[in-house]
Formats: sequence, structure tokens, C-alpha cells
Amino acid sequence: MRKETPVKLVAVVIVTLIIGICTGAQSGCERKKSSPEVVVGFPRSFADLAEKVRPAVVNVSTTTTVTIPGSPFRHFFGPDDEGPFGDFFKRHFGDIPDRKMKQSSLGSGFIIDKDGFIITNNHVVEGADEIKVTLADSREFKAKVVGRDAKTDLALLKISSVFKNLPVLPVGDSDKMRVGDWVLAIGNPFGLEHTVTQGILSATGRVIGAGPYDNFLQTDAPINPGNSGGPLVNLAGEVIGINAAIVATGQGIGFAIPSNMAKAIIPQLKQKGKVTRGYIGVSIQNVTPEIAQAFGLKEPRGALVGNVVPGGPAAAAGIKRGDIIVAFDGRDVKNMSELSRLVAGTPVGKSVAVKVMRNGKEIDTNLTVTELAEEKVASRNKNEGAKGLGIMVDNITPGWVNKFRLKDRTGVVVTGIAPDGPAAEAGIQPGDIIKEVNNRPLKGLKDYRDAMAKSEKAGQVLLLLKRGDQTFYVTLRTS
Repeated sequence: MRKETPVKLVAVVIVTLIIGICTGAQSGCERKKSSPEVVVGFPRSFADLAEKVRPAVVNVSTTTTVTIPGSPFRHFFGPDDEGPFGDFFKRHFGDIPDRKMKQSSLGSGFIIDKDGFIITNNHVVEGADEIKVTLADSREFKAKVVGRDAKTDLALLKISSVFKNLPVLPVGDSDKMRVGDWVLAIGNPFGLEHTVTQGILSATGRVIGAGPYDNFLQTDAPINPGNSGGPLVNLAGEVIGINAAIVATGQGIGFAIPSNMAKAIIPQLKQKGKVTRGYIGVSIQNVTPEIAQAFGLKEPRGALVGNVVPGGPAAAAGIKRGDIIVAFDGRDVKNMSELSRLVAGTPVGKSVAVKVMRNGKEIDTNLTVTELAEEKVASRNKNEGAKGLGIMVDNITPGWVNKFRLKDRTGVVVTGIAPDGPAAEAGIQPGDIIKEVNNRPLKGLKDYRDAMAKSEKAGQVLLLLKRGDQTFYVTLRTS
């Protein structure tokens, strides 16, 4: 048997080791490719973030004077009316004077600059006689309301402080947040000061019926009574929302006002104490799939114009009832809520480009936004129309004018609705005036009959209704 030289033995060992290393590396790479992806960025702890943001979060306590009527009947009939039993009560119990008492409530807020300005909710401080702010280090200050806006539920407070080292929270960009991002909510739930809760952003653009400019962020971070006005922060310690509302019967469903909405409003509250909003002079409604089909749109989008105010900016720009506004000031309009927010946030006097759909064609126009003024704002029954709609109408007679207090005399009036019919499901009510059927103006029952007869063949009818001062469209199936 031939002996290998030491040099040859060393070479064999080295080659064997190299082959083994390469083979192992290759199999390791294969295992790495086949293994599931590892989630990166899961925080081990939120302690550093909580420690960073808590000092600028404050407890807001308010005291309000309320009047308790001496007569129990004024609870039901009003402060100046005791109803039919007032004299009886006085004869037997005498004239009991009203009582005044103090009522306290708690909320949250956060400091936005070293001069002592604090953001909170309007409902936290509305009607308050006294406001006290307590910092995390137990310092207490009296606060005054600089400005507030009920429509967005925001308020700006100011504390007088000789201290120049007030902690401050930076306000971030809520538009950059994505569903699934981590967030912290800090506040004083049930009076438990500076409580920190953690969750994710569950949804954006929520409309919950709180006001005309709803655009809430939804989070599953626990929010409870007392959290109102407190911050919702991202992992960078920036405020991306102001906690405002909860679903009382739900769990893990809270809502916050986006920080970008607050950034647009707070400067006005600081300068004027109120908010000036844009106005274009139209009443609008959402475009449903049925309305989109009736107007020849491929998909529901935009805001349908139900009425145009004579002499308003939209009228001057040539916008007409039945137009669908699909773009405003360079931004696509998805629905009526988005258009309302865009218009309200546009500076007064600004000229903006508007795009509308009319008869299936896009029309471009321009209008100048103006300022929104605060709060302007027994006969025969015949079952006329397409079968199965569950709607009864009649000519507008003096009897119907008196019964429904009608101001408009053109069209036909809805006199009855079948409880389970399509008209009831569409929200049509007795006293509504039908102004148009399939974009055909009505003078009376004859026009209504003719238009409805034609609509039976189409299987769908588009109605323009007027209720009070508002006009709007609905669609009904006629088959």
C-alpha cells in the first residue's frame, strides 16, 4: 500500500473542507429562501416613547354651573314653561326656586408650543366656567379658551406660565399614516391620569355622523371617557390624531381627529377665535351605484349637485343641478364628504378649477370660493305612477300646502308612502315634492304620469325631490 506524502494529505483535507463549507452554505441559502419572512420593526417596548411624550400631555378639568329647575315640570316642558300642572303643583307645594350647582368633568389635552397653547376637544370645555390644566409633573394652571370650533370638535386653550420649559409635542403628518401602523393614546381615562394605551391604526377617513366634516382616524388603542382631547402619537412621538370619540357598545373602536385637519384650523383659532370656511353655493349628495348608472357613469364617484344657490359661486361658474363634481382644486372627489371638506378648507377668495360630469361629458370651469355664513340657513290621494313603487302623489293644492307647509308649488307632492315599498326604502317621505322624473321637469300630475309610464320600460326611475329648502336625487326600481 502506497503511503501518501504529508503535503498530499494536507491538500486533500483542505479540499474536503472547502467542499463541505460550500455545500453547507448552499443548503443554508436554500433553507433561508424557503423559510417565512421575519417581521421587522416590532417594538420590544413602548417605554421610551411613552416617557418621551407623557410630559406634554395634560389633564383638563372643568367646572360648569348648571341650573336645576324648582318645578319638576320644567324638566319636561322647558325652562319657562311648567305645562298644565304648574298651578296644581304651586298650590300644594308652593313656589320652589331654581337651584344652581357646580358640575365637574375631566378630559385631556397636549401642549403644542412653549407659550402654553394647548389642543383639546371642544366638547371638553364647552360651557365651562373654569378650566384647570394639570401637567404630568403635578404643576397646575388656570386656562382660558382662545378659540373653538364645534363642527370639528376642536378647541385651543392658553395657560399663563412664568416657566419657559414647558414640554411640547410636535404635530405630525396624518396623511403619511397607513392602516396597520403602531400608535399610542395618552390621556386621563376615568380620571386615571396619564394612562398610556397601545394599538394600531385600524382605518382612515371614517364618517361617524359627528359633524359635517367627519374624517376620523380609527384605532384599536383603548380610548375611554376622559381620553377626549388627548394625543394619538406615532412611533416618532408625533401627534397624528386628537382622540375624540368611541363606540360605547364596541371594544377596540376609537376615533381621532386627523392632525392635518387640526393644523389647518388651529392657526385660525389662535388669530380669530373661530374658523372661516369656504362656500360655493351648492347642495350635494353621494353618487350611489344606481345614480351612477342613471347618469351614465362607469362607477360611483364624485358629488351630485342637487341644488345650486342663485347668485352663488357655483351658479356664476355655470354649474347646474344634476352635474356631478368629480374634481375640485386639482384633487379628485370621491364622495360628498370629501368635497365638503375640500371646499371648507379652501381659503376665501381663492379661484379654483372644478371638473364636472354633465350628460356623460367632462366640463372644466373655475369658481371663486366665498365665505360660509354661520347657520344661514284632506284632499284626494292618488296612487299615481309605476306599479309597485309604494308612493302616492297629488297635485300641489292649498290643502297640501297647509298640511305640509309647502313653499314650492311646482311639481307633485308625495301624500303617502307604503311602509315596505321601494319609496320607503329610498327615504322618500310624505310632504316631499317631486320636481323631476328622469331629468324631466314636472308641472303637475299629467307630466308625472307621462314620465313614469316611460320609466316602467327602462326598469329604473331617477327622481329629483325637494324637502324644505333642500333638493336631492333618489333612484327607484320600477320592475
